[in-house]
Amino acid sequence: MTDRRRRTHPAPTGLPSAEALSSRPHAVVVGAGIAGLAAATGLAERGISVDVIEREEYLGGRVGAWTEQYRGVEVAMNRGFHAFFRQYYNLRELLRRVDPRLSMLTPVDDYPLIDGAGRRDSFRGLPRTPPWNALAFALRSPTFRLRDLARIDVRAAAPLAAVSLPDIYRRLDHIDAETFLKSLNFPEAARHLAFEVFSRSFFASPTQLSAAELATMFHIYFLGSSEGLIFDVANANYDTALWQPLQRYLTDLRVRFHQGTAVASIDRGHARRFRVRTDAGDQLDADAIVLATDVAGLQQIIAASSGFGDDLWRARIARLRTAPPFVVHRLWLDRPVATDRPAFLGTAGHEPLDNISVLDRYEREAADWARQHCGSVVELHSYAVESAQSKDAMAARLHELYPETAGAQVVYEQMLHRSDCPLFAPGTYAQRPGVTTPLPGLLLAGDGIRIDLPVALMERAATTGWSAANEILAQWGIAGHALCTVPTQGRSALLRFLAGRERLSPR
Repeated sequence: MTDRRRRTHPAPTGLPSAEALSSRPHAVVVGAGIAGLAAATGLAERGISVDVIEREEYLGGRVGAWTEQYRGVEVAMNRGFHAFFRQYYNLRELLRRVDPRLSMLTPVDDYPLIDGAGRRDSFRGLPRTPPWNALAFALRSPTFRLRDLARIDVRAAAPLAAVSLPDIYRRLDHIDAETFLKSLNFPEAARHLAFEVFSRSFFASPTQLSAAELATMFHIYFLGSSEGLIFDVANANYDTALWQPLQRYLTDLRVRFHQGTAVASIDRGHARRFRVRTDAGDQLDADAIVLATDVAGLQQIIAASSGFGDDLWRARIARLRTAPPFVVHRLWLDRPVATDRPAFLGTAGHEPLDNISVLDRYEREAADWARQHCGSVVELHSYAVESAQSKDAMAARLHELYPETAGAQVVYEQMLHRSDCPLFAPGTYAQRPGVTTPLPGLLLAGDGIRIDLPVALMERAATTGWSAANEILAQWGIAGHALCTVPTQGRSALLRFLAGRERLSPR
């Protein structure tokens, strides 16, 4: 939190704790991903009685991890690589509950990108002050030349220079990211190497992603924040580094966890407002509920719960879409990756591969295995998979980029194929459900839930979780939790002025 211009959104005021009430309210949080854990933390810290229901045996959702037996050997596995950027303020506040110094995170000193022609971009050594960070990144890129700067369509690029939330969605949500990027007159190679790599972090190709989401992301990581683009990673598997400590913290606050259990439906309660029914036949009565599930889980629960919300709201839930599948392929190799290889490499033009992670560079379990076996642990990722991807095709790309792996023997391997990320398609923002619902006491949270703040991915999940807790606390007049984001509009008054003139001037 080094950016002095970050925005603090004050906590709702009220009583310090539910202990001041005549009876203790009870809340059920459905889903123990980042959003659900943030909501449970926000509620339990204010004295609300909380039950957390999670259909998986592990916590963390898409940042979940577990240990499994593979050919008689115990190995650590997770859902894939995640970057903990410095501007993820609300996620970091959640993690500080168990580690105030965030020692469970370690910095990755660079995040290089490489395209099919071998051209490489890097974020190391960039100035941190906007807009010089973005300008320096562009001008030192091998895909961008000074003469290209003069060719950029200033009017088309104006929204990038002065993003304002939520106005950017009114301006750009109707078009897809690829169409928008082409309108800027960016060099094609630069467009693919820089912007496409970022757009695919939303697990969708640029043709399927709202231009407003891309512009918001550009604001969060470049022109809206001086925190920089060098990020941190967990220094151990996510379960041991993050979620088991947080679960112990919440258990000490008397939060009850029900893992390996799915919610079947929600009905009107009797003594309390709601009754939650699980697939195990259990029932929990609650005064408030936070649904912090993935898209499919939310749709299933709402479809099975008659009379919840009006028809328009239920239709919004039903229209939510899931992004194309992604693939995580983890390899335990019998020889090390060359020491000069980056711990993380983003790729463009190397289909079906989107990035490579050398886990033994930063993850404790992988490092222990690599040291014991004189090998390495490598993870390959493919986002927005439109058809069945061969693991051999992903491995072939690894061998091209890291040739020393071609002769390595695969000791173990695991491949995950999942399809549970939200899709932010063009034209869907206005219909996306928000944290509050037509039914008092029923809240939504997750990275697919609308919140008019400059947040994305894991940070959107954390922010909506905290916000859902605040909404519930306010029902009983209990003080909430402050939120923090990058500025909600472009930092430069000059750029905002010029962007405003471009928007008002006729073409």
